[in-house]
Amino acid sequence: MGESAASGAGSAATLRAMAASMTLRETPVHTLDEGRGPLTFLLIHGLGGSHLNWGPIVRPLAARGRVLVPDLGGFGRTPPGPQGAGVDANLELVARFVRAASPERPVVAIGNSMGGYLAMRLAAEHPSLVAGAVLVNAAAPIPRGAKVDRAVAAMFSSYLVPGLAPALLRARAAKVGPERMVRDMLALCMADASRVEPEVIDAHIELAQARASLPWVYDAFLEAARSVIDALRRRGDYVAAFDGVRAPMLVVHGDRDRLVPVEAARALAARRGDVVYAEAAGIGHMPQLEDPTWLLATIDAWLARSGLAPST
Repeated sequence: MGESAASGAGSAATLRAMAASMTLRETPVHTLDEGRGPLTFLLIHGLGGSHLNWGPIVRPLAARGRVLVPDLGGFGRTPPGPQGAGVDANLELVARFVRAASPERPVVAIGNSMGGYLAMRLAAEHPSLVAGAVLVNAAAPIPRGAKVDRAVAAMFSSYLVPGLAPALLRARAAKVGPERMVRDMLALCMADASRVEPEVIDAHIELAQARASLPWVYDAFLEAARSVIDALRRRGDYVAAFDGVRAPMLVVHGDRDRLVPVEAARALAARRGDVVYAEAAGIGHMPQLEDPTWLLATIDAWLARSGLAPST
């Protein structure tokens, strides 16, 4: 398990070749399905993301077991399902996906940002489906006294303005184009965007160009964003779900995350003595893109510690 993340990084062509789809209740769910083995990993992307957010760690994880990487409803190439693109609808989509794709084995659910919140709720509400959960810079309530990035706060506040929010998103996309949108997103999410492999950036730009003509893109994004904000406001429900997870859990976070302050992860992990916590120095919101080698090593150590790693 000691290979570097770079050796497994997927180019845009490789990621396209791995693409497939599964139809769940009339929703074609775009997914990657790579590798075989005693473990099944489910990788859940965040708000505005796609399967491509996991590019550098898919092939290395596939050396450890099967890797399932769906696009959530309303993201990537998966259209919104009948219930929409909010977190509740996507939780049920993910649960159906796991039952269909891995009926014989619970998954190790690894989620980033909104996907981390979904991984936690999947473990809490569908315990038979989850062998373990890894929350990577998960969306979480911000504790009092934590430093909040003002630009990020203003951005998310704008998403709540009816009528104005979709117009602003469409206007910006038309003005700067898909490539600039991708590069701006990486700059926001990374402490150092130059660490992201060029082929991963190219794949994101290619997908953004393909999505530019899809009619549901902005409405789905705003529906999901508003649902995340609402979930974080309901702090009691959030911590009740977190406290209710019985599967082994790993919480990881970059200490230079502008979207979810590291204090949120520290406070969450401190609630339970059985939760393993790991912090990445100098890393932002998406460690899987900015420092995939560190993230893989951290997951490996946790798998061994929790007893989930297969015996050799």
